[in-house]
Amino acid sequence: MAGRWIEQWDPEDETFWKTKGERVARRNLAFSVLSEHIGFSIWSLWSVMVLFMGPEYGIDPAGKFFLIATATLVGAVIRVPYTFAVARFGGRNWTIFSALLLLLPTGAAYLVMEPGTSYTTFLAVAALTGVGGGNFASSMTNINAFFPLRKKGWALGLNAGGGNIGVPVIQLIALLIIGTAGAAHPRLVLGIYLPLIVIAALCAALWMDNLAPVKNDTGAAVDAAKEGHTWIMAFLYIGTFGSFIGYSFAFGLVLQTQFGRTPLQAASLTFIGPLLGSLIRPLGGLLADRFGGARITLWNFVAMAAATGVVVAASVQESLSVFLIGFIALFVLSGLGNGSTYKMIPGIFQNKALAKGMTGETAAAYGRRLSGASMGLIGAVGAVGGLAINLAFRQSFQTAGTGTAAFVSFLAFYAVCSAVTWAVYLRRPVAVPVRAADAQTEPEPVYARV
Repeated sequence: MAGRWIEQWDPEDETFWKTKGERVARRNLAFSVLSEHIGFSIWSLWSVMVLFMGPEYGIDPAGKFFLIATATLVGAVIRVPYTFAVARFGGRNWTIFSALLLLLPTGAAYLVMEPGTSYTTFLAVAALTGVGGGNFASSMTNINAFFPLRKKGWALGLNAGGGNIGVPVIQLIALLIIGTAGAAHPRLVLGIYLPLIVIAALCAALWMDNLAPVKNDTGAAVDAAKEGHTWIMAFLYIGTFGSFIGYSFAFGLVLQTQFGRTPLQAASLTFIGPLLGSLIRPLGGLLADRFGGARITLWNFVAMAAATGVVVAASVQESLSVFLIGFIALFVLSGLGNGSTYKMIPGIFQNKALAKGMTGETAAAYGRRLSGASMGLIGAVGAVGGLAINLAFRQSFQTAGTGTAAFVSFLAFYAVCSAVTWAVYLRRPVAVPVRAADAQTEPEPVYARV
């Protein structure tokens, strides 16, 4: 796949951006979103397949939570190599390949999805769906290279939000199938996605580009891994994206297990939270562009802790209506926080460059180099948060029969995330000023606007 290669790319150059760059970047963004969207749907496949698995499958709630957790874990780990694949093979070429790779878990699920299949086989197929989680990392790394710093919050938020919405879309499709054909026909969901995967790969082949200036930089990966801010942001991303993906995968099963909902009743509610969380993610990026990612992230974590308190109270009182209000609020806030935290990453590293005395394109190149390398690590660690959530639910339901204990632990975690955000990025800004010409926004102290 030699593909189409763009040899020169400088989005920070205003003239280049207005005459050519913006049009090309937006076109690649559109088809990157399509591929990532389907990748998220396949990654979250087992969040809906478990709704089809009635007593005849012989799998208890703990076993179903572990199926979901397996897909989450593989999707988290595979994000690291996917991050570096863009520079090695080209963004367009890798998008084609990674989209076609989704045919493997989808086809395998189509073959095995019936009573009598062994639990080990289901685990293996659930692990295969993890490749869909890797699409996020390669897509975000690719789009990060196309856009200038001043547009990254919007572009990355739109790219990620369009991908995230693949979760509620597959849940809506499952609702349609359960509501019409019944819970005995999971293969209909899979049959819908097989041709969509081919269409996404074809669109990438026809309308996406490779950026020749984007090269794998082993030194950048090492530098990013040594940088404390990479791991701080990974920790915060556990609280935002980890919450989104963990709750998205577990929501329907929680409704079935704790509140006794039927598959149709659970499916009719499951999609609402992921849909709202996906739609609001670009707004998180826009707010971060305007007010600073750290400020938005701090207040977002405070609100997530409050919403979790509502969920704990509803869980204790066994109030489904209050539980839904609190849980859907968590989805919305996790989506908002996804956008604001990802906006912080390129800002942090460009501000570090300015603090080192770099200016102009030198600072921008340094920021792109380290932010691109760190995104794979941050995305992978953040996705592990989804694994932790599903394992916490599994343990809570195994020991107590409800998810209350798991929610209490989540509340404590959001409180810690709030404290870390304030202490590192808002309490004591570095004294080196950011010039408006370099930051491409209003002058502020370093880190105050990340």
